[in-house]
Amino acid sequence: MSSFAQAPRARPAHDGGMSTTPLRPHTTTAFYVQAAVSFGASLTLVGFGIAYLPVGAWLRAFLAVGVLYTVTSAFTLSKCVRDRQEETAVVSRVDQARLDKLLAEQDLLRVDAH
Repeated sequence: MSSFAQAPRARPAHDGGMSTTPLRPHTTTAFYVQAAVSFGASLTLVGFGIAYLPVGAWLRAFLAVGVLYTVTSAFTLSKCVRDRQEETAVVSRVDQARLDKLLAEQDLLRVDAH
């Protein structure tokens, strides 16, 4: 479940002007705690499962290294996804600012005298 599924933030009262600031998704404390507890429980239970497998030490070590590799890869992937989303948001805000500036410079009611 993503942070987008959480309850949205209350929007400020409309001030009559045009607001170009997008609302940022807000991760609730409950969602953060649930994700942390879930991660901790899954890693702990896999660790216990590997420790109590009826196999040799070399196979246990291989499985433990595999789990650690999977966990670090998941962290790296999540960081890359987050960075890409932030990069997209920044580009979008810059494009919006350029468009706002261009529209502000245009006076559609101006009549050119020939």
